[in-house]
Amino acid sequence: MKKLLLGAAVVVVMFLFGVWLFGDNIKAMFGGSADSLSGNVSVSTRGYASRDRLEKKGLSNFGQANGYDGYGASPQPSFQAQTPNRSVEAAVDHLSTFAVDVDTASYTYARRTLELGQRPDPASVRVEEWVNAFHYSLKAPADAPFVAYAEGAPSPSGRPDAYVLKVALKGREVANADRKPAHLVFLVDVSGSMSGPDRLDLAKRSLGVLVDHLNARDTVAIATYAGDTRVVLEPTEGNDRSRILAAIDSLRTGGGTAMGSGMQLAYEMAVKQVRRGETSRVIVLTDGDANIGTNTTGKSILESIKGYVSEGVTLTTVGFGMGNYRAAALEELADKGNGQSLYIDSLAAAQKAFSTDISGTLESIARDVKVQVDFDPNVVGTYRLIGYENRDVRDGDFRNDAVEGGALGAGHSVTAMYEITLRNDTDDLGLVRVRGLHPDTRAPFETATRITRASIRRSLDDGSTDLRFATAVAMAADTLRGNVTEAWPLSRIIELADDATDGQAERREFVRLMQRAQHASPGVATARRTYDNSAY
Repeated sequence: MKKLLLGAAVVVVMFLFGVWLFGDNIKAMFGGSADSLSGNVSVSTRGYASRDRLEKKGLSNFGQANGYDGYGASPQPSFQAQTPNRSVEAAVDHLSTFAVDVDTASYTYARRTLELGQRPDPASVRVEEWVNAFHYSLKAPADAPFVAYAEGAPSPSGRPDAYVLKVALKGREVANADRKPAHLVFLVDVSGSMSGPDRLDLAKRSLGVLVDHLNARDTVAIATYAGDTRVVLEPTEGNDRSRILAAIDSLRTGGGTAMGSGMQLAYEMAVKQVRRGETSRVIVLTDGDANIGTNTTGKSILESIKGYVSEGVTLTTVGFGMGNYRAAALEELADKGNGQSLYIDSLAAAQKAFSTDISGTLESIARDVKVQVDFDPNVVGTYRLIGYENRDVRDGDFRNDAVEGGALGAGHSVTAMYEITLRNDTDDLGLVRVRGLHPDTRAPFETATRITRASIRRSLDDGSTDLRFATAVAMAADTLRGNVTEAWPLSRIIELADDATDGQAERREFVRLMQRAQHASPGVATARRTYDNSAY
């Protein structure tokens, strides 16, 4: 009997110890929530115990070994809504200043959502990313990093004093054969959530597209992260395609998401490849299922990324899949890394990013680029910048080169749309100033372009097809993100866009998507679809 009682007591003690040690996990298994010792919500979405609690118990390696991502346990919102800009009286504030943005993830994600029969989450819609997802006919400068253009016309709203104004920036073009050598580190998420044809399988095919455009002057290294991190391929010459593609093909999913240690490994590899006059870049491919920036650890990662930029390493984030996709986190990472945030939903999207736009994707011709539109208050009554809410820059920081801007890739264009009202129709409207830094020397350069009265057409029909199409895209995005004060009927947007397709496949696709939006149900699509590798 004594032995029996002693055995029972041992079992009870072991059980109580297990509850004390892994209580968070037990609660999570049954759908409960748990608090860390500091009182913060600390249950990982995967059910792992909080790092704070484990560290207090001397088990700080537990989470990493089990795939704990280390960025705070509460799931980060997939998207971060932006409050639309309001109209501003030019007489009160005549300067509009913002950092360039050539991200396109928002539009590509919306395209996939609409193809699944649902409207995109309004918080996911970024007007500037929709407008900049399309090509426009802009002449590139021959002897300058970039050139600015402006064109306007009466607004299709029909208000007699209302106009739309398109301000565009075009970067110097560089042929793929003439671009700088690129030293790339692919950091691939191989966690369990990346399993599927629209995630790791598509990521591998996307990398294959990119590798096809590399040469002997380029190098490729591959690192992965899941429950742990590892180097799959040491830096290899870009023309050794068979070796690179074999390494890509070997990638398999499994484990948690230890993104922090993966980023550190990738940057350590990239820094070793930094050479003056060449490109060193980390390219992260993930579904974004890591909670970046929600606690001290996440913030330190963002700060370290910013530090690596000063050492010459830039960052591109490429998102895949739905449901786990953390757009806000990947956008913030790309911003800190002075690079782009992309979303790939098909092989056609990969071909556009890694084939058609290869030089701009791999080579920056200017960094920390800012645009400042200086409206003449004697001519312009009010103005509203449509989009760029999270790219706003204080007017006084336009020439403060310590303040970050966006990077401009070779041949890339940046387009911003304004709604304005005019006080008179005879004088020039103001100036467009653009300032950026040389990508290697950080030497500043600046241009100024006058917005002439001649650039304002008598009617929207007299404007270029680019102006009409960009107007339709901006109004569609503004409407679908829920800006009720400026909402447009989708039927009017479709009519305007359809008249400005210029026979371009990507524009025809936009018209088709807006037709779907008319009948799509509200909500966020999370289901996976059969992988589609078709072109537009």
